[in-house]
Amino acid sequence: MPPISFSSWQVWAVLSAVFAALTAIFAKIGVEDINSDLATLIRTVVVLIALSLVLYASGRIAHPGPIGAKSWLFLLLSGLGTGASWLCYFRALKLGPATLVAPIDKLSVVLVALFGVVFLGERPSLNGWLGIALISAGAVLIAVRR
Repeated sequence: MPPISFSSWQVWAVLSAVFAALTAIFAKIGVEDINSDLATLIRTVVVLIALSLVLYASGRIAHPGPIGAKSWLFLLLSGLGTGASWLCYFRALKLGPATLVAPIDKLSVVLVALFGVVFLGERPSLNGWLGIALISAGAVLIAVRR
């Protein structure tokens, strides 16, 4: 087996999925006895502190380099989207089981593919579209109660 390369986007994507899965489980337990919006705020503060420490430790906060207006605008929009997503996600976890909330939340994968085609001009392969369709079908199968 070849060694794991931490310069590979695939490795980081898998780690993202692992941490997202743990996030769902930890959040479901953490939101049980408190308001979901307060839980989102606490999570956001923890993320802010953790990322600040990473940037400080790596020296990247001292010399960030120039940041253009376009970057600021789209990072602002991305931040607002993240906040809205987290508020909705924690509210859903408060009200429903993690085993149903998380798969429906992963419909974002399908939406990213569709938005990528429309707004970024990306063209998924046939296998890509098949995977997107299977993710859609899986989320629907999980969400539909019998």
